[in-house]
Amino acid sequence: MPAMTRARWWILTLLFFATTINYLDRILFSVLIPVIRDEMHINDQEYGYINGAFQIAYTIGFIITGRFIDRFGTKIGYALSIVWWSVAAMAHAAAASPVGLGFWRAMLGLGESGNFPSAIKSVAEWFPKRDRAFATGIFNAGANVASMIGPPMFVWMALHIGWRAAFLITSGLGFIWLVAWLIFYRLPSAHPGVNPEELAYIHSDPEEKSETRIGWADALRHKQTWGFAIAKFLTDPVWWFYLYWLPPYLYDVRKFDLKQIGWALPVVYLLADFGSVMGGWFSGYLIRRGWPSAKARKTAMGVCAGMMPIAAMSALAESPVLAVALVSLATAAHQGWSANLYTTTSDVFPKAAIASVTGIGGCLGGLGGFLFSAVIPGYIVTHFGYTPVILTMGTFHLTALVVVHVLMGDMKKISVPD
Repeated sequence: MPAMTRARWWILTLLFFATTINYLDRILFSVLIPVIRDEMHINDQEYGYINGAFQIAYTIGFIITGRFIDRFGTKIGYALSIVWWSVAAMAHAAAASPVGLGFWRAMLGLGESGNFPSAIKSVAEWFPKRDRAFATGIFNAGANVASMIGPPMFVWMALHIGWRAAFLITSGLGFIWLVAWLIFYRLPSAHPGVNPEELAYIHSDPEEKSETRIGWADALRHKQTWGFAIAKFLTDPVWWFYLYWLPPYLYDVRKFDLKQIGWALPVVYLLADFGSVMGGWFSGYLIRRGWPSAKARKTAMGVCAGMMPIAAMSALAESPVLAVALVSLATAAHQGWSANLYTTTSDVFPKAAIASVTGIGGCLGGLGGFLFSAVIPGYIVTHFGYTPVILTMGTFHLTALVVVHVLMGDMKKISVPD
């Protein structure tokens, strides 16, 4: 038989780079906050409010973009999302006050909410179930690659050309990606680079009826939707907390300077990259060994959740090096967890509903992030320090694992009447 083409991996490469750009635009502010806050006189409470502006807009955006992508498709949805967030990121350079920064952070969050619903739906369109967690882990690793290569690059730009120029340069990457996306993205059945052998592999799962639809109201009637969404609500704040607060934590508590932060963050997110890919690979490996998908996903998520209380001991570590190592374990475990949790939507729901359900979960995850990584930490850090927050975060994934087990059960595909 003719050799199978590999167009699906080129599509996955586009998803990986989109997620990388998404996170470069997202983390630039938190990495350079030591410089920005000196210029604009931003305190910890105001920093929390600015992050909260991003978070609440990101939360609202998930509901809008998820439904939009299911209706108009990933090609249009992804393209509009990246144009919106790239323009918003560019406008940060014109901000003259904390209020201006808060406004453009909100606009950035609204646009960036389209990334994960688009990417998750694309993976479901291009990969069979047994490969989806691994594919999700790969594109999700773009977040960690951005967090790894971004800090030293941002620090260099801030020291040589200023933080405003750093926003202008970084945001331009989205428009380069947009050209490649519009040229190369198609559904598998319409893609000129896919031969019949690859198309058969992509569609090797039991066939779904193309007319099956499920809206927000229908999705919310299923306990599986709530299992996914509550798990996102509990665990997304952990990632957001480290994303927002790790640079000022290293700067203020561990007494790192800007250059030391520039090397510490790449180490943290290099290991997060490893966790994302390996977490997705592990559940896929178990499925290929004959495990039911639900058991494989929960086992991989359980291993990741069990690491989080150990990682939370970073708050009590006396050595800065040990603290960075434990934080690295936390980010790696979370990303392995996330690669599997995202994949449960395509395990359970029809393809036509994946972006909507992902949007609902992302909305609750954003709400959790708003409460537990933007608003509440701003108060607690100001009055009590970082230790209570970090120790509490160590319990969230284990709680979410119980929720997933109870509400998502055996993760069988939901049958929706036409």
